[in-house]
Amino acid sequence: MSTTDTITTETRSSGTRTSDLKLEVAVLPVADADRAKAFYTALGWREDADFPISEGFRVLQFTPPGSQASIIFGTGVTPATPGAGGAHLLTVDDIEAARAELIERGADVSEVFHGRGFSDAGQGRIPGKAPDGQSYGSFATFSDPDGNEFLLQEVTSRLPGRVEQPDIEALAGLLLETALAHGRFEAVTPEHNWWDWYAPYFAAREQGSTAEQATEAADRYMKEVHGVVPR
Repeated sequence: MSTTDTITTETRSSGTRTSDLKLEVAVLPVADADRAKAFYTALGWREDADFPISEGFRVLQFTPPGSQASIIFGTGVTPATPGAGGAHLLTVDDIEAARAELIERGADVSEVFHGRGFSDAGQGRIPGKAPDGQSYGSFATFSDPDGNEFLLQEVTSRLPGRVEQPDIEALAGLLLETALAHGRFEAVTPEHNWWDWYAPYFAAREQGSTAEQATEAADRYMKEVHGVVPR
């Protein structure tokens, strides 16, 4: 569960309400699923699935570090021509650092540029970072072995209205749940910092774990990192 998962509707300025539509996956056409898997594994992207469902139908899912959305590719998952999907945008805090890491992991990344990020045939792209360091202003590109392109964009601060507001009531509820769960742990363990237990519990719940799984994760963290175990 995440705090945003509890928000099912949003009030618009017009007064109407609409269901959340969260972009989950982009499907990439590839010619060789194993080659694509090796590429994204080398980049350090998390492998979520590799399902050889039947002959001629295999589904793989990978998630970039820190991303809420994933990519899917494989065999028989899309009739599109490999590399014909257009550019997929990846935002980074530091484009030079991200570029260096991707190159180290085997990606062929362009030089940093500014101007037009999405551009037909690269028109309007100017070498170097945005002169004023403007957020959203600096870019670089790389492609996977099939030519599926990714556009890096440096975002250091979000424009107004582009950061989802947390559900305060749900957040308060999760904090209460964490406090109660910690109380049970605290009653049978030596003195310790409560926030050290809160953090792994809260993080596990945010990532979809059940309360029982989150408790196990927090207990394990306290034992392995801080040497705190129940008496």
